[in-house]
Amino acid sequence: MTDDEKLRRWFRQMSSSIPILKRNPGDDALVGREQFPLLRSNPGLVYLDSASSAQKPGLVIDRLTRFYSGEYANIHRGLYPLSEAASEAYEQARLRLARFLGADQDEIIFTHNATEAVNLVAHAWGDGNLRPGDLILTSLLEHHANIVPWQLLKERKRLRLAAIPIDGKGDIDLARYEMLLSREPKIVCITAAANTIGTVTPLQTIIAMAHRAGALVMVDAAQAAPHFALDVKPLDCDFLAVTGHKLYGPDGIGGLYVKAGLLDKMPPFMGGGGMIRSVSIEHTEFADGPRRFEAGTPAIGAALALTTALDFIEAIGFEAIAAHETALLAHAMARLPEIAGLKIIGAPVSRIGIISFTIDGLHPHDIGTLLGESGICLRAGHHCAQPLMEHLGLSGTARISFGVHNTRDDVDRLVDSLARVRQMLR
Repeated sequence: MTDDEKLRRWFRQMSSSIPILKRNPGDDALVGREQFPLLRSNPGLVYLDSASSAQKPGLVIDRLTRFYSGEYANIHRGLYPLSEAASEAYEQARLRLARFLGADQDEIIFTHNATEAVNLVAHAWGDGNLRPGDLILTSLLEHHANIVPWQLLKERKRLRLAAIPIDGKGDIDLARYEMLLSREPKIVCITAAANTIGTVTPLQTIIAMAHRAGALVMVDAAQAAPHFALDVKPLDCDFLAVTGHKLYGPDGIGGLYVKAGLLDKMPPFMGGGGMIRSVSIEHTEFADGPRRFEAGTPAIGAALALTTALDFIEAIGFEAIAAHETALLAHAMARLPEIAGLKIIGAPVSRIGIISFTIDGLHPHDIGTLLGESGICLRAGHHCAQPLMEHLGLSGTARISFGVHNTRDDVDRLVDSLARVRQMLR
């Protein structure tokens, strides 16, 4: 049975007459726990850390296993059928990711994760196009992956770096952003959705404003991609990064969209095999297109399994995912304030399924540790967003984040456990 046939069978089994794909009466999971081997084998586990990394459906794991057990060969080099088949499958995976993002196949570079994708832009575009004194804009909502590479570039090239402020609710302050644009930045580096408080940024507005000011735009979509559709053509962004492990896919695989016309103006990020036409001791002629940025043996199996993960997401549908998250967020927002001293951080106009909170007198690490002993998995700390935490006057938060397998019962178990933690530590 092919992947497509398996997916269609899975979808028929999962589907019902209502928009959200319920497993059975009373079960409000969008996708049942039985589709995730780790959750199936740990029935008491409540996994609320999908923003860090999503659990993997059995279909994705099966795709990895099948590649390594029956299809494995290196790509783009062998002239034997096994290698040619792997090469074709790998390029089909590139096409699949391109379709997921609304891009063309030759606009997609495979990376190991979104962090590498941002670093690639900082090196391959930034080193060649920025001059001392040029300004880079990032924002207070960013993950360190969309801050640190630009700081390193700033030091290498003697640039300026500034952060777009946020308002009291945790949304981008567009008025102050416009003021920063008057300083003529060369690139704006912005998240599509914040990993800390879930803020969904108004990308189309931010990108249009940047372009009017003459700046390019780098979008970190690692957190957003599992939650809502991203179409790079109408967005008109110049660069956009995603990562597989948050998309219910494997780790070790990510992708970078580069707008047509920019790719050919960027020198390679790394050198080695696979990204060349010819090499002599004196000179190297590099490959055309995205392969110029893919030195060395890539994560072939992960790329193929990512294709299955994208099929998995699109079979569910972003409309159903949004409705499911909205319901869970509403339930959590209603129940969490039952805990004395609990404060939800941020109230953005639009948010994905992420909630950060603090409890008076309790350290987030203590909350996370004690909940973990009860089988409840959430994140605690600064979430690789220290500039935001400093702005909010916090050392860290506890963070819950929803996946397609979560239910209202998961939220209820969290709140009940938090009540016990509060009682123990007060």
